[in-house]
Amino acid sequence: MPSLPPAMHHRDFRLLWVGVLFSGFAAQMVAVAVGWQVYAIHHSAFDLGLIGLAEFVPLPLLALPAGQLADRLPRTLVFSGSIVAEAVVAGLLLLVTIGGAHQLWAFVALAALTGVTAAFGSPAARSLVPELVPTELLAGALALRSIAFQAATVAGPALGGLLFAIRPESVYAVAVALFACSAVCVLGLSRPEALERIAEPGLQSLLGGIRLIRSTPILLGAITLDLFAVLFGGAVALLPLFAKSILHTGPVGLGVLRSMPAAGALVGAIMLTRKPLGGRAGQKLLLVVGAFGASMVVFGLSHTFWLSAAALAVSGFVDMFSMNIRSTIVALATPNALRGRVTSVEMVFISASNELGAFESGVAAALLGAMPAVVAGGAITIVLALVWPRVFPQLAGVDRLETMGPSAAGGGEVLPVGGGGPASAPEPAD
Repeated sequence: MPSLPPAMHHRDFRLLWVGVLFSGFAAQMVAVAVGWQVYAIHHSAFDLGLIGLAEFVPLPLLALPAGQLADRLPRTLVFSGSIVAEAVVAGLLLLVTIGGAHQLWAFVALAALTGVTAAFGSPAARSLVPELVPTELLAGALALRSIAFQAATVAGPALGGLLFAIRPESVYAVAVALFACSAVCVLGLSRPEALERIAEPGLQSLLGGIRLIRSTPILLGAITLDLFAVLFGGAVALLPLFAKSILHTGPVGLGVLRSMPAAGALVGAIMLTRKPLGGRAGQKLLLVVGAFGASMVVFGLSHTFWLSAAALAVSGFVDMFSMNIRSTIVALATPNALRGRVTSVEMVFISASNELGAFESGVAAALLGAMPAVVAGGAITIVLALVWPRVFPQLAGVDRLETMGPSAAGGGEVLPVGGGGPASAPEPAD
């Protein structure tokens, strides 16, 4: 397969890639349908925010045990189990839709169940790529994984909106089938050979990911910057409101709007696979976060469908660079034995910026109005990008990501690979 990117020459990575494609496609289709149905019940922005809150609440409660699980059990089994649970949720949403979809509590309860599946599945899923490809292919593999997810996110909402316009039940039926295909792909991965792990006291082991992030300023700065930027600057949860009340479009238009951030992100991911990020990574991270805030200001002020869609596409494009930098830092700075626990903590931050951000958007829109809330959030994000170099100068000073390695045990610096320090030593056994 000479035409494929290097990481795609590995069978297990190809299977994971297809599995991510299918599950991402299904999840985005479901999100479009749920958003439209929830807003139709009371025409309330607060209800949209409540769905985001219900998805978020299980994550911080379950993050630490989920990370421990991902570091103790085969990650393929944990991930595939979470996908099967997502298929069950989609099936229950199908039943709710057949019953008329008039009760908000049913959507809130199933959103909470979705949060539970994400809490247990995400740490295992995000820890798999470094196990499936050699270290030198990791950065490219992470970009390819993003391409799979973003490609699904581009097509999923658009098709979900189209299917919903034809018959709402069809969205959930197709999603169940796609989740099932995804689970089969993940179950087909070769299970890595079990390696002996270093024994630790229970509580100390549970908190291992928190200790590493807290003691590594570059990790902490990158993750928290992403948290606050999307928490205040994101507007995806309000898209049903913007589509219906401001841009005056229907379910298909909503699907297109939801697809635009992913379309921009897909272009960004393709660029990253073709041309490495290069030097001055920290400064580039701050630049793209500022650009993300500016794109949200434009979206909030727009009354034109295609200008709004273009602003969302730009937001996805620059956010892909931010996400790739953060994901690469986490993957390269974390020993394999700790990846589940570190990614579980990262998951809380990411989900706080998405699901809790959806709640924040709903509350802000209810209090201020949708347009002022989005514009203010974008402006706050720009300010964050300007302030962050003073808060985390180590992050702003990061040059080439590929020179980083796991931090020293108990230390707080990410050391260059091959520099003779602890980062040059073999990773702890997973």
